[in-house]
Amino acid sequence: MDLQLDNRVALVAAASQGLGYATALQLSREGALVVICSRDEAKINAARDAIRTETGSPVLAVRADVTIPGDIECLLDLAVEEFGGLDILVTNAGGPPTAAFDEIDDALWKKSVDLTLMSAVRLIRGALPHLRQSTAPSVLTITSVSVKQPIANLVLSNSIRMAVIGLTKTLALELGAEGIRFNSILPGWTETERVLELMEDRAERNGTSVEEEIAKQTASTPLGRVATPEEFANVATFLCSPAASYVNGVMLQVDGGSYKGSL
Repeated sequence: MDLQLDNRVALVAAASQGLGYATALQLSREGALVVICSRDEAKINAARDAIRTETGSPVLAVRADVTIPGDIECLLDLAVEEFGGLDILVTNAGGPPTAAFDEIDDALWKKSVDLTLMSAVRLIRGALPHLRQSTAPSVLTITSVSVKQPIANLVLSNSIRMAVIGLTKTLALELGAEGIRFNSILPGWTETERVLELMEDRAERNGTSVEEEIAKQTASTPLGRVATPEEFANVATFLCSPAASYVNGVMLQVDGGSYKGSL
């Protein structure tokens, strides 16, 4: 299938590793001109070099903290200056920390809202003027299956990612008439650095090993394993692409069937 991504400009936030990196790599494989960012300059430059080496396509790497409005503005300006426009935006950020509800003060709530919700708000707001100039504009938010089925000790993520879903669905309804599509992927357990951190936290809390905690998740997933980042990226790339031109307002689980509800 031709995803019609040749020379489409795609900005993927938090793409030095994990789901962001895998998505940026797959978009580049399909011919997109990719812009990636991270707070860590060394890591984002290494990611750029790895993608360029594999695909031979142009990649722009920008050091940017998506919790800082000025960094987002600069990131978007550099993307448009480098490639002449913007067709695809993938919002992404590292997850809030694990903690029980009564361990969290107002400062951590605010910091987590800035990281998870406001980063998406500001990226989308800044990107809209450029997306309106595109012939196939698309926004993908990366959230979590926890919006369907809350995960223990992740009250910050469980709560705030619901707001990102509300934002995504609302904009799909409001901006669909302009041809701008908004969708979200709800990943389940995937082989990323973030999931390893969560498993380490669980092992410490439960007095078990990381291997035991991963085995628990594997046993609870109908497919009997966790996902690879590439499996997530394949779905993300399709949803972003013009090949998915009539898919709008979808909140799609990529979780191997681990969510047990019917809807």
